[in-house]
Amino acid sequence: MDVMNIVANTLGEILAPTTAAYVLAAIGLNIHFGMTGLMNMGQAGFMLLGAYGFAITQSMGANLFASVCAALALAVIYALLLGIPTLKLGPDYLAMVTLAAAEIIRIIGRSTAMTNITGGSAGISPQDFTTKFEDLSPLPDGQTTFLLWTYSNNIANSWWIRIVAWTIVAVAVLLCWRWFHSPWGRVLKGIREDENAIRSLGKSVTTYKMQALILGGMFGALAGILFVLPRSVQPDSLGRTVTFYTWTILLLGGAATILGPVIGSCLLWVLLTFVKEVMRGVIPDTVISSNQIEALGWVIVGVALMCLVIFRPQGLLGDRKELAFNA
Repeated sequence: MDVMNIVANTLGEILAPTTAAYVLAAIGLNIHFGMTGLMNMGQAGFMLLGAYGFAITQSMGANLFASVCAALALAVIYALLLGIPTLKLGPDYLAMVTLAAAEIIRIIGRSTAMTNITGGSAGISPQDFTTKFEDLSPLPDGQTTFLLWTYSNNIANSWWIRIVAWTIVAVAVLLCWRWFHSPWGRVLKGIREDENAIRSLGKSVTTYKMQALILGGMFGALAGILFVLPRSVQPDSLGRTVTFYTWTILLLGGAATILGPVIGSCLLWVLLTFVKEVMRGVIPDTVISSNQIEALGWVIVGVALMCLVIFRPQGLLGDRKELAFNA
């Protein structure tokens, strides 16, 4: 068993762009659920729309800023279409509607009728939408080794993507810290705990909920862009499981906390990678196959998360007294 390789692969997940993408998705979900109490079970829908908006406009020759704006615009339109008829629903019904809406986005994306635009089930190749992003890099061509990790500077799963991704995460965390402690954030917390009390103060609860849905969806769209930059845009890779992972990350780190999404995402992927790497190094291929190790890794991590939910339901950084639904 190569211990150094296991350590490098495990700790490398902390820097991975996929980890950063899930942090942004969880931050968006934290605005929905942690701040406002909205049961959004379709965050993957915002991510997929963001990925498509960026990739399609890039393949059409748009500049990077226009492509990011297109992704955010799609998220805003989707939030409006989703929120106007549903935000007055109870949490259970809202969860069902958002889950179904995200599935509609995925099915439309993989439809053969949309092949000329979305690439259908095959998706959009990274060569069609990553060139301008890679050209923007100030890093020299080639590879760079930093401590235990060696990655390409600019191509595919690169240092450039990591720098951009975690810079965006840092800005998002700073903005959320400011929003959570602003009068607007305190109104959202009031809606989460007792929206009738907020309504009695003359506040438009539906308007605030819509603002939270739009803002959290925009973070989801940015997460979708970061998620697909190291890979292709494939609709099935942004399905129901992505929403499940995002919820897991948020609840693991702690809902309604600033750093909860960051800690949750890093811990989930580090723990999962460590378990899989150790099993691959200890268990022979003749005993259990690679695919079975992949599934067993999720089982072990799932049991650990179940124990966390049982013994610390507020998450690692959460405060049980902060959330009314944990009282």
